[in-house]
Amino acid sequence: MRWMLFAMLLVLACIAANMAAVNADDADEDTSTKDRLAQNFTEHSWIFVNGYMEESRILQTQAGFKGQKMALTTSGSGMATRTIDSEVYRDSNMDEASLTISANYDYAPYTPPLTQSDLRNALCAKNYEVGSVFSESYNIDKDLIKDTKIYQNDSFSVYEISSEIQGTARIGQRVQKNANTVPSFIMGGTYMGYAQIRSETIVGNTSVLTLPCP
Repeated sequence: MRWMLFAMLLVLACIAANMAAVNADDADEDTSTKDRLAQNFTEHSWIFVNGYMEESRILQTQAGFKGQKMALTTSGSGMATRTIDSEVYRDSNMDEASLTISANYDYAPYTPPLTQSDLRNALCAKNYEVGSVFSESYNIDKDLIKDTKIYQNDSFSVYEISSEIQGTARIGQRVQKNANTVPSFIMGGTYMGYAQIRSETIVGNTSVLTLPCP
């Protein structure tokens, strides 16, 4: 009886060890799969420019010819009012990207001032845990009114910008979870003359804040 009891305990221990190993492998596989998914983000952006603007956006969910891809570029001089809402969301069941733009462009030639101020203002924020980079810089010809709010933790990043400038503004953003994923969002913009900029970008698996744009 003792030998039979010992054998039964040994079998149960082996089964428990195998189940633990399988669960560990499944957990490692789930983590590895998540690490290969593009980072999620949402963006709400509004600008008014009287002068010159040049901006571009690239959204994608997978590398190569797979997944969803969108590209948008705008450049030229004049008066422009533009609103953009964009999003990338990907998990094990969904793979989607969306872009909505509403714009009014009126052409007018723009000549930069002969002299520019050497007064500058710049900021750069990075979150390595979620893979996001945000930067803004200004060359101030006359004045700058700026209100930038940044919140970052290990799960998400929130970048909010509200600026009014007479001069040159440059905004850049990049979202890429890690080296195994594609950059889900790349944005760069240059705005010269008089400009108002309102922008909110949320990076992470959940959107914790959504503010309307003007």
